[in-house]
Amino acid sequence: MSATHAMQAGVGGWAAAAAMAAMAALPATAASADRDFAAQLGPRPFFLADDMSDSPLKAELQACMARTTAYKRSAFSIAHRGAPLQFPEHTQESYLAAARMGAGVLECDVTFTKDKELVCRHSQNDLHTTTNILATPLAATCVKPFTPATFDAAGKLLKPASAECRTSEITLAEFKSLRGKMDAANPRATTVAEYLAGTPAWRTDLYSGASGQANMGTLLSLRESIALFKRLGVKQTPELKAPAVDMPFDGFTQDAYAQKMIDAFTAAGVPPQDVYPQSFQLRDLLYWVKNAPDFSRQAVFLDEGRSRAALPGAEQFKAWREQGVRIWAPPIHALLELDAQQQLVPSRAAREARAAGLQMITWSLERSGFIGGGAQGNPGFFYQGLAPALKREGDVLRVLDVLAQGVGVIGVFSDWPATVSFYAHCKGLP
Repeated sequence: MSATHAMQAGVGGWAAAAAMAAMAALPATAASADRDFAAQLGPRPFFLADDMSDSPLKAELQACMARTTAYKRSAFSIAHRGAPLQFPEHTQESYLAAARMGAGVLECDVTFTKDKELVCRHSQNDLHTTTNILATPLAATCVKPFTPATFDAAGKLLKPASAECRTSEITLAEFKSLRGKMDAANPRATTVAEYLAGTPAWRTDLYSGASGQANMGTLLSLRESIALFKRLGVKQTPELKAPAVDMPFDGFTQDAYAQKMIDAFTAAGVPPQDVYPQSFQLRDLLYWVKNAPDFSRQAVFLDEGRSRAALPGAEQFKAWREQGVRIWAPPIHALLELDAQQQLVPSRAAREARAAGLQMITWSLERSGFIGGGAQGNPGFFYQGLAPALKREGDVLRVLDVLAQGVGVIGVFSDWPATVSFYAHCKGLP
């Protein structure tokens, strides 16, 4: 699949100049994004369409391929942490790749540093798997230093390698000195180098900051991501991450944290309609409903959706809507089920959420490797319970079609936004 990007084409000043040229070619405001921007999809969406079983949907998508030379950006296509199928998540390079692939909404997961500055990281305590911190002097700040794996005499793993490094243990300046890498760790590692080299075979380390390339894996503060996203002409979906530390943190309360995230967008002049604040914690959404009503209208209530049995019911959906929640966002499997013919259809939870007046967003397409399941017949967490309907990689587009046309989701997070951008363009989704 295509992963070419100007930021990766060279080193030093040439790469910086290429990045600036790439940004200059993009629209200046979110309002102009759909009108002015031509997405660069690469071959993967077309490979997936060609790989589908024969069906009216396949014929429709292939006809779209045949007649289209320029694909548009779509807010239906939400970049999950950037484009982390190939680029280190929450890095400038990952965001640039996602924007070029037509994502109309980009995500910065928000947490805070020791000096209470907001930064883009999936969690407060993931630096050991998403950056090169263990290979730098800042490894001394980790709350749990690297511990090598142990084995018995026969080579059986007794205890996996481990570490824990938090943004709350370092300052913003120290955070910015790190380089992003693919989110992974090798549980059998006996050295830091082995631990950092855990990327699955279906991803790549080609753009990893852990590779020693100084111009790769550029980490961003929330403020920097806001400025970049404005320049790229996309909407923004910041997620307030649950702290790994006890709150208040040095006097910093949860409410102050939730407000500080919103204040960053206000200070940057980003209109509320261009922002989709997210949280897994209902208290955060209710805080925004009360204290930031303009931003709360598009606030997204994330649901872990660990199992189908744990999904909310009709009364819970109704209660949330009455409290001011407008968008529910569970993982893909929560919104789909199989009918008697083993075909994908909207789930009970999806139908009841819609009946309660909730809009829906889901996550995350193309994050599970090969969804066909291979010899094990297991397509992964995001497709649990759906394996009988998933036989080949092209079925990603069937999943997407049922989510869009059957469930009626307003957006889909993806680790490779080109696929969703392609589908949205061919279906005329805004």
